[in-house]
Amino acid sequence: MGDDPPVTNTPEGFTYRIRKNGDVEMLHHGRPAGVLRGAKAARFLADVDNEDPQELMARLTGNYRHGNERTAKNHPRNRRP
Repeated sequence: MGDDPPVTNTPEGFTYRIRKNGDVEMLHHGRPAGVLRGAKAARFLADVDNEDPQELMARLTGNYRHGNERTAKNHPRNRRP
């Protein structure tokens, strides 16, 4: 459909690192996307082994696709004249 890139439903490009103080820093394509501290960091480290890490980090940072981008792009309000 035109020159739209293929839509993938799986998030990509997330990594995380554990800081010396126990905080978890999440990165998206090498850029800071969020920091988890205390109980949230501990829960993340427990869940990352049981779930898909990419989806987990996308959910926690709010940086994920909802599946309606193409529909929104074609909405009359978003079309360019």
